[in-house]
Amino acid sequence: MKKKIFIIHTGGTISMSEDEQTGAVSPGQQNPLISTPLVVDEQIHIESHELFNLPSPHITSQHMLKLTNFIERISNEKVVDGFVITHGTDTLEETAFFLDLTVQTKVPIVLTGAMRSSNEIGSDGPYNLLSSIKVAATAEASDKGVLVVLNDEIHTAKNVTKTHTSNIATFQSPQYGPIGIVTKRGAVFHHSPVANDKYQVETIHKKVMLLKAYAGMESSIFYLLKETQVDGIILEALGQGNVPPSAVEGIKTLIEAGIPVVMVSRCFNGIVQDIYGYEGGGRKLKELGVIFSNGLNGQKARIKLMIALESTNDLARLQELFLK
Repeated sequence: MKKKIFIIHTGGTISMSEDEQTGAVSPGQQNPLISTPLVVDEQIHIESHELFNLPSPHITSQHMLKLTNFIERISNEKVVDGFVITHGTDTLEETAFFLDLTVQTKVPIVLTGAMRSSNEIGSDGPYNLLSSIKVAATAEASDKGVLVVLNDEIHTAKNVTKTHTSNIATFQSPQYGPIGIVTKRGAVFHHSPVANDKYQVETIHKKVMLLKAYAGMESSIFYLLKETQVDGIILEALGQGNVPPSAVEGIKTLIEAGIPVVMVSRCFNGIVQDIYGYEGGGRKLKELGVIFSNGLNGQKARIKLMIALESTNDLARLQELFLK
């Protein structure tokens, strides 16, 4: 029986072309992937739909929610063995993680993109798309959460991140590595995620800001954010979860106002912990009510807090959710 793979195009470099005169890369009138012939297994049937055609910096949480709803609708309307989503690479990991948290279907969902546009020498888009189709058609890809496939590697949405501005090997999972590889014969998995973190969301309206800590950081930025009536803050703290003492009062002010502050590390390996007991140290911040995250980077913690705040703003409950 043929495997039925549904491709959803959303835009990005993978669907752009380079102007031969100016060198500018931008979307054209038609997505070139639509007409690109793909040599795939005869046992795979492909259906495709262009949901939108946007550079990934234009993608918002509303587009992500629309994508979640579209996948759920297609899953309910027809038999689909796997989904492949083409996406710009700049925010691909955020969309992938959003889908990982919100899509309920257990069929494989694979995101892919490209670092080189469709008419550049060495364009990686068609090859990445073909690899993603192979993964989505593999039975072992089921119930592993949303996957990201580029450059012959299979990564989880939770751990993968863009690590280089232009290299085709940009997507890496710094702490854990890929969970599988893609060969000419198909997908091979050597690891499997153990956690299953899902949320039912109908709307995404919460305003969550992302800040990076730095030497000498002061409280003024936190006071300003309180005045803008934000719903939550993600703070990329120093090291294992520390901030300059001059920032503590501002953080305390936000928490006292009922605004959750979730802390991650600005390091790309390791997790934040309540170790240091000096002023601004993780232990003191824990006592203030700062929420500690279990290894997410800043942009993904922001996605998770936006989703979680749709159902609760209880600090104790949020702390439980961020340890998953």
